[in-house]
Amino acid sequence: MKNIITAGVVGFLFSLGLGISGMTDPRKIIGFLDVFGAWNPALMFVMVGAIAVHIVAYPLVRKKAHPLFDKQWHVPSRNDITPSLLIGAVIFGMGWGLAGYCPGPAIVSLAKFQSQSLLFVGSMVGGMFLFKILDQKFKIKR
Repeated sequence: MKNIITAGVVGFLFSLGLGISGMTDPRKIIGFLDVFGAWNPALMFVMVGAIAVHIVAYPLVRKKAHPLFDKQWHVPSRNDITPSLLIGAVIFGMGWGLAGYCPGPAIVSLAKFQSQSLLFVGSMVGGMFLFKILDQKFKIKR
């Protein structure tokens, strides 16, 4: 139960951060990618802030024997670069660049009830189901 409450609180704080920073506005993302036009550096400042917090907090947290609400750390053991990883990264980047949304901000944007975010999240969920079907059919290696 503690894990669910913790996940809910962290998700809520993350969504507040996305909203306050304006990262739920696709125009800011597309503006950041428009380096030869009306460039908007807002995303860069959000990323630098997040990286700075991570650089300080991660080593402090990892000194603990285990997480606060679990008995062990769940850190990925693989660090190899696979074709699936590269293809997924390309698809993610193309979707982010074309739509101006990545999954977190898109889900937070659902609260606005705008057709753009509804279409994006619906397409994202549809893509997840399509991948699951294709993965089961073709046994995609990871």
